[in-house]
Amino acid sequence: MPSLRKTYSEEEILAGCRRNERKYQELLYRRHFDTMTRMIRRFTQDDERVLDILNNGMLRVFQKIESYSGTGSLEGWIRRIVYHSISDYFKKESRYLRFIVLEDKDKEYASSALDDLYYTDLLAMVEDLPEKSREVFKLYAIEGYSHKEIADMLQISTGTSKWHLSNARDQLKQIIHQRMDQNYAG
Repeated sequence: MPSLRKTYSEEEILAGCRRNERKYQELLYRRHFDTMTRMIRRFTQDDERVLDILNNGMLRVFQKIESYSGTGSLEGWIRRIVYHSISDYFKKESRYLRFIVLEDKDKEYASSALDDLYYTDLLAMVEDLPEKSREVFKLYAIEGYSHKEIADMLQISTGTSKWHLSNARDQLKQIIHQRMDQNYAG
């Protein structure tokens, strides 16, 4: 039996959002809810935080919808805006930075070291990683893609994607330890 609900095209939804119509804003929100939630859950599992970040990010999307030029994917544009909401949230809540880099076994050293770091510092450290590991790390830890999606995008195996993520984390730990040792020594 055919669905009684009309399916709207991306163009129709964008036009409605540009007219500031709540119906189309809700359609856009619902269309990207799962993807953006998965991306945010890479940073926090707290449902309240996830919704807070998502709602702030989507509010920014609606406020900036006029600036979307149509170049590149709409989802990619939304991801960037929501990612900035994540970044802003964790700048305010810098004690939650541990999730990006370190695993549970590293908590003792990480607690004091990461308290002195800002989110932007960690992102700058990511830029020091080898190209492929950096790319996989960003796609997985920041943009929220799965290893299978990353493997398809980069034309590598899921095992290779997992290795690059592990490699990125290991190298980031080393970079953090070195910088913290330098800060405490000098």
